[in-house]
Amino acid sequence: MANKHITIFHGPQHPGITGNMSIELDLLGETIQKATTHVGYLHRGFEKLVERRTVIQAFTIVCRICVPEPDPNEVNFAMAVEALAGIEVSSRAQYIRVMMLELSRLAAQMLWMAGQSGSIGLYAVGQWAIADRDLILDLFEELTGGRVYHMYVYPGGVRRDLPEGFLARVEKVLVHLKKRLKLYDDIFIYNASFRQRAVGVGVVDADEAVRNGYVGQVLRACGIKADVRKDAPYLVYDELAFDIPVEHTGDVYARALVRRAEMDQSIRILEQVIDKMPEGEIMAKLPAHRKFKLPKDDTWVKVESARGEFAYYMAGDGSEKIRRMQVRGPSLVHAFTLLEDLLVGAELSDVALIMNSLGICPPEIER
Repeated sequence: MANKHITIFHGPQHPGITGNMSIELDLLGETIQKATTHVGYLHRGFEKLVERRTVIQAFTIVCRICVPEPDPNEVNFAMAVEALAGIEVSSRAQYIRVMMLELSRLAAQMLWMAGQSGSIGLYAVGQWAIADRDLILDLFEELTGGRVYHMYVYPGGVRRDLPEGFLARVEKVLVHLKKRLKLYDDIFIYNASFRQRAVGVGVVDADEAVRNGYVGQVLRACGIKADVRKDAPYLVYDELAFDIPVEHTGDVYARALVRRAEMDQSIRILEQVIDKMPEGEIMAKLPAHRKFKLPKDDTWVKVESARGEFAYYMAGDGSEKIRRMQVRGPSLVHAFTLLEDLLVGAELSDVALIMNSLGICPPEIER
């Protein structure tokens, strides 16, 4: 029978979707002729929600912008407020923030590993990865009271100090993960099935990546060594030793190798944080909640999330509310410009494989 033109929706209720989104696929047989991304099935409109609340009320909202990795949003928000208000953050609070960011990065990469392995049918890897991610969520729960949303990084510092013995428990999880990652290499990263499915698929050219503003593993898998932690250091990253992994083929497999190598670097950073954690205060003295006002000024801050450069623009007008806030994350260009292009000519079976390699958070688009 001749191939037929059909249109199907991949998601939003689909295990291969990286969040509540949908991709409308025009197919000829099983080959994709056109792909259209639809978002907005989950919570949305964060920028306007923030502008209608006081500064302190707003900090509880931003973590929802990316559910698998909320902490870069908290850090960006806090750094933007601090830059506008001229607030100095203690060294101990900065080290704790780095700890939160790198634990969050590891948790996000474990979730990626679960989704990426599941996209080719290696479901045992996904179950293992989710279980290992839960060990990190246990640490978050102990420190912040929340497993997913933390609302812990507060303008001026962090909300509470480390419990007694907490760093030792972080180190214990790191020792476990280092052993487990060797198993993930054997059964997933170097698995012949994954290599066959991922090599040469979803290829991104370096010039295209720079021209269109792609970030994170998409950029580094093309051979471009770009990372905000090195290029524009923030917090105490300039006091820590770590490398920026790169690959050169720009395909799904190269992006997987970069992510896997970045997990080793996060563990390396966390081990240094444990060794160097200073004593001191965790919170600067702030005005009373209702008297906290931002000057008439604006700022632009950014961090390196698990998916790439993640930035906030914030402006104050002299009142207790934020006049304007805008979020610039990886998902907008990765989900529209990049994903829609990469899927044309790909097979239906490769949709989840390609999408999971890009690191997309739908609420970050509908912010």
